[in-house]
Amino acid sequence: MDWATHAAAKYACQNWHYSRCIPKSKLVKTGVWEDGVFIGVVIYSYGATPDLVKPYGLTMQQGCELTRIALNTHKTPVSKIIAYSLKMLKKSNPGLKIVVSFADTNQNHHGGIYQATNWIYSGQSKGCFFYIDKKGKLWHPRNVSENLSLSGKCIRPSDCKKIWKNGKHRYLMPLDCRTREKILPLAKPYPKRNVCVSSADSGTLGSQPRRGGASPTDTLHFQNAK
Repeated sequence: MDWATHAAAKYACQNWHYSRCIPKSKLVKTGVWEDGVFIGVVIYSYGATPDLVKPYGLTMQQGCELTRIALNTHKTPVSKIIAYSLKMLKKSNPGLKIVVSFADTNQNHHGGIYQATNWIYSGQSKGCFFYIDKKGKLWHPRNVSENLSLSGKCIRPSDCKKIWKNGKHRYLMPLDCRTREKILPLAKPYPKRNVCVSSADSGTLGSQPRRGGASPTDTLHFQNAK
């Protein structure tokens, strides 16, 4: 494992993650290689909200979200890949105290990889309505308004189809003993697996055609970058 470029991370997300896209915020991108072949990334970012770690008495700069696990066909267990990735993250960002991740119940994910690596399960977030525009793009409710003069990019709900999205399972990984002691009382029993899911259970698609290689193009070269 080593740092991945933005181009490599984007390639992995577009090809090997169900979202088909890379997060837009500032990212920490850890790349994965097997037998000299690039097979994907584990990506961390600030997350969708600045209040992500506020409930744990931490500032935005003290926490982050594991936002993508995008892997091609692989031999190494995903739990081991995440463990190495977390070591890289902690070493390069000593001020971090917690990592948050979500298992998308709408994709039949229950968070098995987080359970296998002893993350703390703190429950399920609330569900809400999302919107799909005429082009099939999914919009979060915070980006939907009948008043298009609002700051930021948004779309009118009247121009969209309204759909319900269930809440996601929330997992916490404290990066120091003090933070672990602080959030351990929040722990709840792990949710059980209900149906067959992909091998990673966190967004990675099933068996994918192997692409790329040790250094096939500039897209898959790596460097120490965030």
